[in-house]
Amino acid sequence: MLSSFNPHDFQDDLDAIASIPAVNTILEVVCRTTGMGFAAVARVTDDRWVCCAVKDDIAFGLGPGGELKVETTICDEIRDSRELVVIDHVTENPTFCNHPTPAMYGFQSYISQPIIMADGSFFGTLCAIDPRPNTLNNPAVTGMFKLFADLIAFHLDTALKLRASEQLLLTEREGSELREQFIAVLGHDLRNPLAAIDAGTRLLQKTPLNERATAILGQMQASVHRMSGLITNVLDFARGRLGGGLVLERKPLRLEPMLDLVVAELRATVPERRIETDFTGLGAVNCDAARIGQMLSNLLGNALAHGAAGSPVWVHARSDAGAFILAVTNLGEPIPDTTIALLFQPFFRASARPNQQGLGLGLYIASEIARAHGGTLAAQSAGGKTDFTFRMPLA
Repeated sequence: MLSSFNPHDFQDDLDAIASIPAVNTILEVVCRTTGMGFAAVARVTDDRWVCCAVKDDIAFGLGPGGELKVETTICDEIRDSRELVVIDHVTENPTFCNHPTPAMYGFQSYISQPIIMADGSFFGTLCAIDPRPNTLNNPAVTGMFKLFADLIAFHLDTALKLRASEQLLLTEREGSELREQFIAVLGHDLRNPLAAIDAGTRLLQKTPLNERATAILGQMQASVHRMSGLITNVLDFARGRLGGGLVLERKPLRLEPMLDLVVAELRATVPERRIETDFTGLGAVNCDAARIGQMLSNLLGNALAHGAAGSPVWVHARSDAGAFILAVTNLGEPIPDTTIALLFQPFFRASARPNQQGLGLGLYIASEIARAHGGTLAAQSAGGKTDFTFRMPLA
């Protein structure tokens, strides 16, 4: 049934799919949501069907790089029609009950969504099969497949754009400026697929799921929150470097609702950590509330990431002696003075932990927000505690 595959052929496509972290989660959600035992992302051309990523719970025997004869697959027909194919029960389906492919590969239920690139070219399919009948032909399942196929296509297009841009940057004298412009454009372009992921997870929450699938959705939503913060930081950095600077919309108002919202979002993202707050004595503040919320999100995220595991983090805000003060404190190893002097530089990281996430822009953006408000952001680390304090005149 399966044929050998030269790993050097289609290697760019295999690498491109492997570089998308969401693909494995997508296949997991597809199987958990539909009950299908096998799901894959396939590269399909006029003469090749190559598996790029797979989840196989039915011992189908196909792994990344594995290949089927394209003429024996329904995906070959989808490459021509570019239309979704859904089969709940092959035996009861008048179109496919006598089709040779289900009999050859032993499946009764099947769904395959074409993956179409931005330029209109056909990449392949997001598909799933199972030897048992399954209920697939409904808006929730077909909509999910369409959403995930579009997401995969977006990532592939982004990888192509990134590769082309990197080649251009290598030959341009003004490479740094072009790179920052590209980051800004990419940041904007990421918002639409990020919104699609968020909408998709909300749609899936309305579908009965088991405990494992529910946990995966929680992880995806946490990733959406973190990605949104990264995109905001990247855009602010690009604007600052290209001369636009941070734009403020200041007006007097009470900040407790915004601060509470930011804390609630971080609590949901890192539920195992305790965040203590004290906003007593906080009057109206003339500021850009959204930017102050962004600053707190960056400072609090930094404290949760670098503070001692399992320890609480404290957030204090007050109006005192003609100034608004916002402070975030965490426990942990003290930061050397030489490192503190570099904390607010872009792309700087105080540590290089395994699996550390982020671009190293959070503290830099927070300091830029402080400067735009005419205030200061300072760090102090001693006695097992690290404090970040923003101080802004109320006048």
